[in-house]
Order: sequence, then C-alpha cells, then structure tokens
Amino acid sequence: MPVTTVGLDADDTLWHNETIFRLSHKRFAELLADHAEEPVMMDRLAQVERRNLRLYGYGVKGFTLSMLETAMELCDGSAPPHIVREILAAGREMLVHPVETLPGVAETVAELSTRYRLILITKGDLMDQERKLAASRLGEHFSAVEIVSEKDRSTYERVFARQGVTPDHAAMIGNSMRSDVLPAIAAGAWGVHIPYRLTWAHELADAPEGHPRYVTLSRFDEVPNWLADRTE
Repeated sequence: MPVTTVGLDADDTLWHNETIFRLSHKRFAELLADHAEEPVMMDRLAQVERRNLRLYGYGVKGFTLSMLETAMELCDGSAPPHIVREILAAGREMLVHPVETLPGVAETVAELSTRYRLILITKGDLMDQERKLAASRLGEHFSAVEIVSEKDRSTYERVFARQGVTPDHAAMIGNSMRSDVLPAIAAGAWGVHIPYRLTWAHELADAPEGHPRYVTLSRFDEVPNWLADRTE
C-alpha cells in the first residue's frame, strides 16, 4: 500500500532533547555528590522516574518532581534548601532552553509536507511541546499535532483514525524503538527508526529485525528517498 501519511516524533527526531536532560543529570549528580555515589543516585532517579510516569507523564515537569523526590530520599527526607533551589532552577532552565533542530530536519520536513500529510505525534508536557514546536518554526508543515500521554498501539490506531487514514497507508518515524517503531508496526503502519546518539533507558527495546514493515535510516534527510519507494 502506498504511504500517504507520515507521523513524526519530535524530541530527538526533529530537535535535540536528551542532551538537555543529560546536562541536568550531571548537575543533579554534582549537587548530591556528598550523599551518594553517582551510579547509585542515577539508578535511584531512574527508579523514581519510572514509578512516577503514570502520575506525572513525560516531560521536564515530571522529571523535575522526580529529581526532588530522589533528593529527599537520598537526604533521608530532608534535602537542604540550596539543593531544592538548584533542582527547581534546573527545571526552569530546561523549560526555556533554546530549541535546536537536527541537521537536515527543516529542509526535509518542508519537502515532505508538499507530498504527504504530516502528523506530529509526541509525548511530553503540553505547554513545553507546544513551545518547542513554535520555536522550531516547523508547525506550518503539519496537518495535525498530537501531544499524547503514551505511545502504544491504541494511540496510533486512534491518531490515524482521527486523520482518516488506515495504518497500512501510514509510516511513523522516530528515534525511539519502544515508542515510535514497535507500537506503530503493531498498529499496522511502517515503523522507521532513526537513532539519536543518546537514548533514555526507558525508550530502549529490541529491534524487530526481519519485519517487513520495519526499516532503520541513519539520517533524517534519507526519509524522502525511502518514502518515494513506498509510494511508487
């Protein structure tokens, strides 16, 4: 079936994101260096983040709350005020961090929008994702923007249905095997993986090697040629 609709992930597919979180991880580790070894605190933070996802969802605000909670645990329930202030400051700085699109993204998205219906499908905080989309200046190229709490098979089925397209005419492109590729394939769409140099552990999963609707590309600007082969 020809591809007529293309879903695009946002963070670490269109613009840098994980690098910003890694900088905050480093800042967090330095703040709490007197309270735990770095591997211990990073493992504890990861546990708290996973535990809180169902309550806070994805994004900077939930991450900031998880840092505060982890700091409280590592400090036996009483984190010093300066640590609390620094964690809150780190969260605010993440929320206003400049948006930097990945190489080739702006030109490629503009090109794709002339041939396909583009849908931005992203997780995260609503206000933050809307801010980043506006700052990226890519918004005009999308027919629809879907900011969702989770990306699973039912999410993709609902999104494609809302846009009036069956999954066999759609492709989902992103850097996360867990959120962008596997559930899109399960819904019946193509899953296109474009790895980013850093990946949050929560988004790691095994690739569906050999699946007829799975492909991996090394760069975003390879997408048009790949899609051309799917539409002829």
